[in-house]
This record gives sequence, C-alpha cells and structure tokens, in this order.
Amino acid sequence: MNEIVWPTIDSEHLIVDSKQMLILEKEMFSDGMPQEALMEKAGIQISRWLLKKKPLLKYGITVFIGPGHNGGDGAVIARELFLKGFYVQIWCPFPIKKTLTNNNLNYLTSIGVTKLLEPPDASGKELWIDAVFGNNQTRKVDNKLIKLFHQKFHNKYGKVISIDIPTGLCPDKGEPFLDNAVKANYTLAIGLHKIGLIQDSALPFIGELHHIDVGVPINKLSKVDKKIFKVTYKDLKNIDLPSLPKNSNKYKRGRTLLVAGSEKYPGAAYLTLKGAISSGAGFISAVLPNLVAESVWQVAPEIVLRGTMKCNHNGNASLFSVLKNIDLSAYDSLLIGPGIGIDNDDWQKSKNYLIAFEGLLILDADALNRISESKLGSNFFLERKFKTWITPHSKEFRRLFPDIKSENNVGLALDAAKKFNISILLKGANSIVADNKKVWQLFGTDSQTARAGLGDLLSGFIAGSSAIDLTFCRNISTDFFAKYVLLHSFAASKCKKGSNSSAIGDELSALMRNKKMRQIS
Repeated sequence: MNEIVWPTIDSEHLIVDSKQMLILEKEMFSDGMPQEALMEKAGIQISRWLLKKKPLLKYGITVFIGPGHNGGDGAVIARELFLKGFYVQIWCPFPIKKTLTNNNLNYLTSIGVTKLLEPPDASGKELWIDAVFGNNQTRKVDNKLIKLFHQKFHNKYGKVISIDIPTGLCPDKGEPFLDNAVKANYTLAIGLHKIGLIQDSALPFIGELHHIDVGVPINKLSKVDKKIFKVTYKDLKNIDLPSLPKNSNKYKRGRTLLVAGSEKYPGAAYLTLKGAISSGAGFISAVLPNLVAESVWQVAPEIVLRGTMKCNHNGNASLFSVLKNIDLSAYDSLLIGPGIGIDNDDWQKSKNYLIAFEGLLILDADALNRISESKLGSNFFLERKFKTWITPHSKEFRRLFPDIKSENNVGLALDAAKKFNISILLKGANSIVADNKKVWQLFGTDSQTARAGLGDLLSGFIAGSSAIDLTFCRNISTDFFAKYVLLHSFAASKCKKGSNSSAIGDELSALMRNKKMRQIS
C-alpha cells in the first residue's frame, strides 16, 4: 500500500514549488527542447484557451509584457490573437531583459500591433493580460502597477487574466510579496500547478484557476521528489474503494467506536453519530455523555451504546472511567474528540489506553486540544506505534505543533506528518491531507463545508468509512483519508435540502449507498 494509486501522476494533478518547476524546465532544455519551442507552446495553448472564450475578447486585448520569459509568453499570445483578427495592444512596464522576449516584441510591432508608450486606461472594457512576472518572481513589484490592475479589476468592465502567477504573488507562499498583488479573474497555470496558487491565502488573487498543458514528460513528473497532488470533484470518478461482499455480516463491514460529546456540547455527539451512520459501517458503537445517551435511541437506534461519560463541574466529559472497561481491540477504528471538552487530569489518566490501541486512532477537536495542553504535548504521537489520523484546523494545528514552521500550509502538514509519523487533515478553504511522503491538496471544494458541525459529521464519517476499508485492507494508506474528505465535501456541494450538517449527512448517506461510488464504476 505504499505506492501512490490516486490520483494519477500527471501534469493536471501534480503540484510543484518554483524551484521544482525550474529544474523540470532545465531538464527539458538539456534534453534538447529549445526554449523558443516551450514559449511558443505555452503562448499558443493559452491563445486557444482564450479563443474558446470569445466574449472576453470582444472589446480588444491589452497585454502587459514583462522583462523575462513570462513576458515572452504574453508576446506570443498577443501575436496569435492579433493574427486571428482581434484588436491587440501591448505595454511594457519594465525594460525587456530576455532576448527571446525582445525578439517576439519586435515582431509584434513589425506586424502592426500597437505598443503603448503610457499605461493603459483602467476604465476601458478590453481584456487585460498580466504577463509581467511569472514563476520566477521573488520580490515586491512597483506598487503603481499593482494599483493600476486593481483599478481595472474593481471597475468590472473588462476582465484580468494572469499568466502562470498573478504579478506580486509569491509562487511558493501564495501571499503578496509586499502589501498586495494583481487580482485576476482567471489565472492560467503553465505546465504544472504552482504550490502558492493552491493556498487559501491566494484565493483573493487568482480567480478561477485553469491548467495549461505544455507536455511535461511523464518520466520527469515521476521523478519529482516531493509528491503533492491537487484533487477536485472530478477525481471522484477514479476513487477506488473496496467493494462490499454480498455475504458479509455486520461485523465484517467495519467496527468503529466513537467517543464524543459532553454536557457542554451534546450536539457534537449527534452529528458524529450521523456521520458514522452515513458511511455505511456495519457495527457502530459509542461512548456518550449521559445527556445524549438517554435519548440516543430516539435519533440513532442502530448505535450500540458501550458506556456513558460523566462530566465534570465545567460540563466537560471524563473518558477514563469508561475506557478502562472497554476492550478496544474489538474495533477497527476509534474516534476520540468531537465536543468532549477539556479535562487535563482525565486525559492524563486515559492516554495510555489510546497509546496502546492497535487499530486506527482518529483524533479530532477537543482530543487535540487536550493533547496540546498535556505534559507530553505532541510527543503523544511518538508514543503511539500504530496508525494515527488527526483532523486539526489551523489554530488547533498551531497549538499542537508550535515549533513547526513553513512558508505554506502544505509544508506545515507535511513536516508535522514526517516528524510524528501520523496522517494529518489540515482543514481550510482548500483542505490538505498529508502523511510522511505525500500530500493531497483539495481544491475547488464547496465553501458550504466551512460551517459549525460539519467537522463533527466528517470525523464520524472518517471513522465509519475507515472501519469498512480496514476490514478488507488492514493497512489502509493515507489516500483513503483524502478520499473520505473529498466525498464529504462533495456531498455538501450536492445537497439540495440546505447546507446544515444534518441535511448534508443525509446527502452523504445517499452518496455512499450508490453502488457506483462504492465500487468505482
């Protein structure tokens, strides 16, 4: 199970940082591809993309040509659109430094393309193409240029398209180098997606992100040392989950135990149970606070109650008295955390049961907060010798791993997973799933998944789904984790009854009942 099976290693899915992209390009050039050919291919492919969106072009096009090869790409685009009969003008905000770009620029003026001597008018309706600085940009840009683009973007008369990277945006961090960057309606990533474009911080700048394939050889992609994959709803059709044998009983369709809720947060328990039920797991047990346990038969009669938790004077649940009386070895997966509240003394007493659990341990919400405040801290994960998945949002992550620093969330998740030998879901607008070798970066997912309660639904769904798959694959890999997160988000996007957690749980249940989703057809 160590091999990457989902998604495919190709230019649509693989994400790289700026240095990795430069290395790939240099390897292609050293293998014999002329730089001119790559520039031509990028410019022509983008031109074809634009010609499929002719409403963008009807008022003409202004191409901002930068000093490097990104400017050369822009010059090829200008040439192709001009030759197709569109009105095209160009402006060079900085002196041209690359010979290839200058040659293309000279040809443009020779065939009649207008070269502006002053900045264009931001109140016009024409399309602006930002081909100023691409993947190689490393520092702040003239603020006057950024302000000019902002005027264009906010007047909404004509669109802005950035080639490869919006000017002023760091291709690795996904943040402006200084105070701001170009805001584009569309960003066209050339060759491969750059890691900065996929970060939550980049969303206000990139608009719609599209991939422009220039034919990076598969053998080059396979050798990229750090495998980071962009996954979207399109990748659901290739999800590979084990099919359920018709003759298996409930105990062979996944056994999970959920420990959730407290007097302070009883709703967390109900939503966690709903998530697990929606997975289709065969045998779901729960440890619940008394307040929830008394009524659980009314809302989830299929749940087997394995114990009830008392709550301290603050309303937080106590785990120790229940866990010590349960044979945890009977379960494929164990979820601890949603809504249990903080009780450090109780965690200190309970932790050894969790460290010793040999199945998949899933830690969410207050379980992570308890670890952050405990004596062991994140070293808890090093004490465990068995598979552990955690689901923090950014604040929980920082509390858990205060010493881990990186220039983006992908780096944070990957570094923490490597150091502590765990798999991590770092929640965000574009959530990240990582282990010590690979990263799955979700992208283009539904914003409705960022609501209170949906995290509880998700953790229950992960617990139930993983229990099913552990029945057939005793050592399920982290790509399963990423698949569950993507399925949960997809259910939220398709839910017609609303965006609340209960409605989305019903949608998720219907989704998992679909034989095609379970058997990958």
